[in-house]
Amino acid sequence: MISPITSPILSDEEIRIICDPLQQPIAQIRFLRSLGLLVNRKPNGRALVARSEFERVLGAQRFAPDDSARIGPNLEAIRERWANKKRPAHTINGKSLQKE
Repeated sequence: MISPITSPILSDEEIRIICDPLQQPIAQIRFLRSLGLLVNRKPNGRALVARSEFERVLGAQRFAPDDSARIGPNLEAIRERWANKKRPAHTINGKSLQKE
């Protein structure tokens, strides 16, 4: 038999620990779904959750540093550029609206 650690599905004991203090299978299923997990039902009514699904939603990768936070415009450089840029003269039909 496959040990619970290498089993492709979470054991009833693991689900019980995750859902503590909930004991009724339907309440556990609702709770697991509220966490964003894809949950099926076993023939006995208990929750059936793939270990890979649990890792996808609640795994350690969720807490890994996010490199995407560093991707994006350099706002400081944009502000500096706009601060140093001379404003264009406002004109209508070639006539300047600025007072000299």
